[in-house]
Amino acid sequence: MEKIRARILDWIETDRAALIDFLSRFVAVPSPNPPGDTRAAARFLLAHLHAHGVPAEIRSARDELPNIVGSFGTGRPHLVLNGHIDVFPAGPRESWSSDPWGGEVAGGKVLGRGATDMKCGTAASVWTYIYLHRLQETLGGRLTLTSVSDEETGGTWGARWLLETFPDECSGDCLLNGEPTTPGTIRFGEKGTLRLIFEIDTPGAHGAYTHQSRNAIRIAADLVRDLYGLEEMHAEVPDAVRQAIEASRTAMEQALGRGAGEILSRVTVSAGVIEGGLKVNMLPGHCRLEMDIRLPVGMTHAAVMAEVETILGRYPEARVTPVWTHSGEPTFSDPLHPMVGILRRTVSGLTGTEPVPAVSLGASDAKHWRRHGVPAFLYGCTPNNMAKPDEWVDVEEYLHIVRTHALAAASFLAGGK
Repeated sequence: MEKIRARILDWIETDRAALIDFLSRFVAVPSPNPPGDTRAAARFLLAHLHAHGVPAEIRSARDELPNIVGSFGTGRPHLVLNGHIDVFPAGPRESWSSDPWGGEVAGGKVLGRGATDMKCGTAASVWTYIYLHRLQETLGGRLTLTSVSDEETGGTWGARWLLETFPDECSGDCLLNGEPTTPGTIRFGEKGTLRLIFEIDTPGAHGAYTHQSRNAIRIAADLVRDLYGLEEMHAEVPDAVRQAIEASRTAMEQALGRGAGEILSRVTVSAGVIEGGLKVNMLPGHCRLEMDIRLPVGMTHAAVMAEVETILGRYPEARVTPVWTHSGEPTFSDPLHPMVGILRRTVSGLTGTEPVPAVSLGASDAKHWRRHGVPAFLYGCTPNNMAKPDEWVDVEEYLHIVRTHALAAASFLAGGK
């Protein structure tokens, strides 16, 4: 394994300029979702893979959302690499210091929408696939690449569709994903999501005639207050997961800011959208709320929905509609899985420090593999301005992610050596 390790590191060092240029050009191909047309970015990746002589093809349920799948080798272990092509919308150009679709390389950074989430990680998967293809006779096992186009809107036509349509090829024995995690943590699980839409309807009236109807916005305000009470719910967490979460609190605070560690094991509620009223002197008869609820490992949709229904019992004018396409139960894999050990040893060998296993606050496509019984793990860059203007990734950190993924994947295919 030492010879393989040396060869991989030598290739990455030789290709340093090409790796940086690749990420820059990848970021420069717009792929915002919504609206969700990622064909240009998928063509860019496919051309790059074919230029390096590795097997890859387009698999699509929808033409505008192509997924790239490639595979080589046979037997076990079977490792799947996963990353997404789609990114957040950029928003107003004037809120950015540079072109969000420029892919500019400046000051040791690659700048632009998707640089961290997650074109850095997807680039690491692509280069890992290319490098290990050269070593397939030495490593054995099977490696599959899945670069998908529908992560930002839930994965229905990306990871989920691939796993349901091509399970033998795309499930594997383990998943390695490069979503932004910060180099100090390995994500073995993630909080769940529950998206709810509430509609409040009353007769409405003239603004001076408050005796004739209840105010739908006031009802919505009271409802929101009560829904925030869901944050007091308690989750029963498996011991191994609880211990890993406790051990990761400091690293999560360092990575994501003060308070991140505290909410790892808590339900969190966010009122994301409120719409109501037509005119200031009209008593509103309708109000609409969109709520984003995050569930810790150990909590379930059923438990939260039972509490929601209890709350709604106090508001006969309100009804709720869950948005199941954008909701998912919490998922986790064994924090003591061999891949976690491989990643920790790999990073320690590269940097002298060991990342700690942790649970993600946000969602990723890894949840789809876990639901299919496949252990899934994330290791990626720092989420610098993720979903904000002026998103960027540090060049050296990007190269570190490439090294880590390539070495860890090789070690896994070599039986953990």
